[in-house]
Amino acid sequence: MSYRKRIEKYQDLDEDQILGELTEEEIKMLEEEMVELDPDNALLPAGMRQRDQTKKTPTGPFKRDDLLAHLEQQAASTKDREDLVPFTGEKRGKAWIPKQKAIDPVLESVTLEPELEEALANASDAELCDIAAILGMHTLMSNQQYYQALGTTTIVNKEGLDSIIKPTQYKPVPDEPNSTDVEETLERVKNNDPDLEEVNLNNIKDIPIPTLKAYAEALKNNTYVKKFSIVGTRSNDPVAYALAEVLKVNSALKSLNVESNFISGSGILAIIEALQFNKTLIELKIDNQSQLLGNKVEMEIASMLEKNTSLLKFGYHFTQQGPRLRASNAMMNNNDLVRKRRLADLNGPIFPKCRTTL
Repeated sequence: MSYRKRIEKYQDLDEDQILGELTEEEIKMLEEEMVELDPDNALLPAGMRQRDQTKKTPTGPFKRDDLLAHLEQQAASTKDREDLVPFTGEKRGKAWIPKQKAIDPVLESVTLEPELEEALANASDAELCDIAAILGMHTLMSNQQYYQALGTTTIVNKEGLDSIIKPTQYKPVPDEPNSTDVEETLERVKNNDPDLEEVNLNNIKDIPIPTLKAYAEALKNNTYVKKFSIVGTRSNDPVAYALAEVLKVNSALKSLNVESNFISGSGILAIIEALQFNKTLIELKIDNQSQLLGNKVEMEIASMLEKNTSLLKFGYHFTQQGPRLRASNAMMNNNDLVRKRRLADLNGPIFPKCRTTL
């Protein structure tokens, strides 16, 4: 049984309700368990990452100026320790001479054109790294740097040949002001307001998870909202599961954007799987989650996209070339189908029926 199947039974649990029913002693036990399990979990509030050790009563007032004055006075009154062996400047022993590296006779016999020799001699480490990518020496850089070096004319790997293979880091989303009234907009979605066609909650980080799930529940019966965006709202898997249920029944939504959140591979796969029940969504963006999805999840995403015929734009940067090409071909095929339908509507069938006369 896959990991995603095993955790599906927990997707409808209400964490806030469970935490609200715990006693003070149970909360303390839970904090201790969470510290033991994952003390470095960045998703937890700062106050819950370590045990509360602030209950000790203060022993007296703390004065910073008095402490600094005492340390300076103590440092000034302490005498310097005399050296056990006085320094005379005399050098002892033999000077260290680095060993000469052996020169490969094959490389020594290779001769290049003067212009190429001069270009390589004056090339920086970053330029040499891009040359290595063009020559196929992909072990000197990450996959992302390798494929970017092949597809652009600028220097990609700024760290040069000494770079360390690192995964793609989470890109923080700039805090752009968003004046959307969350509660008022939610009521308009519930009331199926015909004037509301776009809901933009981007970068509003204080939206509770139950409120985001309430938006998803309201979108199930809404027939006017065409674009729903929750970029940088700290949304997690429960929100992704709720949006997956929306895609199964909603026939008005055209664009969905969940980029830059805390959705794992399980939540992303739930959204992608729901596309088989949806024929109206044409744009989906899921890139820049807090954790990498992994090769297995990317292969499943590519396989599901190949079965979809309505999605035209898919926003995600694949880390592997195989699923990237498969997803790109799937989007090209879908756009080609739309073009053929449009031409058929304008010009009629490509092969019209022939009339015969007797």
